[in-house]
Amino acid sequence: MGRGGASKDRSDGPERKCLATGEVQPKFGLIRFVIGPEDQVVPDVAGKLPGRGMYVAADRGALDTAVKKKLFSRGAKRQVTVPDGLVDEVERQLARRVGDLIALSRKGGRAVAGYEKVKNMLALEEAQVLVQASDGSGRGKSKLSTPHFGTYIGCLTADELGLAFGRQTVIHGALASGGLTQRVVEEANRLRGVREITAAGAAGKD
Repeated sequence: MGRGGASKDRSDGPERKCLATGEVQPKFGLIRFVIGPEDQVVPDVAGKLPGRGMYVAADRGALDTAVKKKLFSRGAKRQVTVPDGLVDEVERQLARRVGDLIALSRKGGRAVAGYEKVKNMLALEEAQVLVQASDGSGRGKSKLSTPHFGTYIGCLTADELGLAFGRQTVIHGALASGGLTQRVVEEANRLRGVREITAAGAAGKD
């Protein structure tokens, strides 16, 4: 429920063409890459690095295709170097970005962690997003439901959520509407696409 996230909110924004699929999509849902000074492909998940950008869908299959078929060289119109582990680096940067945004939301008083606090926030209908660790117990997670018309995020590990909330590990978290919540959802959607190779795998983590 609500796992589609934020794509509709900015669907009328700028669009770019994916190198791997050839599809034109909203720019905010793609991964931007630039070519560094030594002709090396550099991921730019924040979209702020200088230089001409090349875009690939936030999907591990599309990213793997771009690497294996040397599509970055085609997009740059010259021979470029793809560093080893580029796709894994994109995943790491996205995970860090989502965690940092959740941490900022927590500091702003719009995010809570812990079963009881999340349960209470849901009961008061103050939560817009339910966040649960991908490696948490399915039985424990099933006791909490995604807010009505809300969003579910389940692509971060307990350790990653722990870092975001200033704890060792976190299984359950929730975010109120407003503030940075929309950005958290958007970045989590990109991370989910990179971490889940198939649609079947994505469904299995719900």
